[in-house]
Amino acid sequence: MVKPKPDAGKLIVVGALAGAHGVRGDVRVKSFTAEPEDLFAYGPLLAEDGSLFLTPQKVRQAKAHFIVTPEVPKSREDWDALKGTRLYVPFDALPETEEDEVYIDELLGLSAVDPEGAMLGKVKAVQNFGAGDLLEIAPEGGGKSVLIPFTEDDVPDIDIDAGELVIISWDLWSEA
Repeated sequence: MVKPKPDAGKLIVVGALAGAHGVRGDVRVKSFTAEPEDLFAYGPLLAEDGSLFLTPQKVRQAKAHFIVTPEVPKSREDWDALKGTRLYVPFDALPETEEDEVYIDELLGLSAVDPEGAMLGKVKAVQNFGAGDLLEIAPEGGGKSVLIPFTEDDVPDIDIDAGELVIISWDLWSEA
């Protein structure tokens, strides 16, 4: 069963500039999408303010990035000065998720509650240091953020519409 995406008018980060490639106006682009080549399936790439930033004319795969020939080339110096610039697409350009899937961006700002519904904090970020996704929860009473493994055992229920997710073993992770 497919569910609708909330807040479809917002932008979501799908990649970033990695600097110039050569001297003919090409640029290196790093993809943040699950399937790297999908970065170019969602239409032109936008700036943070929603303005058109990069329309690829030609794309070729490199080791850890793509080499893009843009419709509007820039100098090597211009691309290098823009290195690290994030690239966006409208959230509603992304494919619908399945019933048991969410986009990481949908998790940000959700309330974290215990199984009885008591407020624990808010999802501040989703981190991944190589061993899987971790939810960074800013505790309700303030203090140091708590990292919770984003697994079905630790986070069994997510209700995007209600704006909350359930954390099972808060004490275990908040004391770690």
